[in-house]
Amino acid sequence: MHKNVGLSANQLKWVFLFSLAFLWGSSFILIKKGLDGFSPLQLTALRVLITGVFLGIIGFRKIKQIQKWQWKWIAISGFIGTMLPTLLFSIAETEIDSAIASILNSTVPLLALITGVLFFSRAFFKKQFIGVVVGLVGSVLLILAGASLNPNQNYWFAALPVLASLMYAFNANILKSYLENISALGIATGSFLILIPFALGILLFTGFFNAEFLAQEVVQTSLGYIAVLALLGTALAKIIFNRLIQLSNPVFSTSVTYLIPIVALFWGFLDGEQFNLLQLAAGGVILLGVYISNRKKKEKQAKALEKA
Repeated sequence: MHKNVGLSANQLKWVFLFSLAFLWGSSFILIKKGLDGFSPLQLTALRVLITGVFLGIIGFRKIKQIQKWQWKWIAISGFIGTMLPTLLFSIAETEIDSAIASILNSTVPLLALITGVLFFSRAFFKKQFIGVVVGLVGSVLLILAGASLNPNQNYWFAALPVLASLMYAFNANILKSYLENISALGIATGSFLILIPFALGILLFTGFFNAEFLAQEVVQTSLGYIAVLALLGTALAKIIFNRLIQLSNPVFSTSVTYLIPIVALFWGFLDGEQFNLLQLAAGGVILLGVYISNRKKKEKQAKALEKA
């Protein structure tokens, strides 16, 4: 007798979660390498342009799913879910380690929970709050460990990833509230097609298309890193994230940011960024937070979430 080997929605959301953790966790080291040859503004524009062209090719037919009233939210999602956070993280990484930037990104689930309750009338569960707080404690421990190892870094720039995380939190709730009926590829394609003209304008304004500039070896090497970042860390990751939002909820989806620092710390360690046992222990605390906030809810809670 033939058995159904397909994954359930609950299993699939965990597969997506860990896939995103790897893709986005690797993005921070790719940003660091991309900044060797480009400014934060150029890196952001290139990431958007390469991703937009790729998604336009594979997903153009999907944008017909987008209704006229939804284009406003598609545009907002593009700016606060991709372009502006990418710029903020790129600027931050000119002063702080890539792993530290990824750690600060761990504030997203807490911010998603808060913004969901305050602005989107979402249900609020004790387990979610406890898990988010535990994960946040782990993130703080990671920050303190990083600060003790790198006392000369400018931690005022740490405010930029937190601001970017707030944008991600709003974006997660927007996707769940207004764009849930559109395919993940359709959302990603629509938002990036809107961003392409802005990206081209930035590249023209910053002199990117100068032949002498593009001939530099460091620029060509950085361009390779940004291409990988755009295609895997942005295009593929955006499609997966949009689908994950539809399969679960904003708090679960954004809990990927608790796993991202573990991947980012690994890449940072390989690149010569310092790492100690306290950071490893803090990573364990973060994983505990993910587990607590996403344990199977009681039937009563699950029904309340569906109504939210």
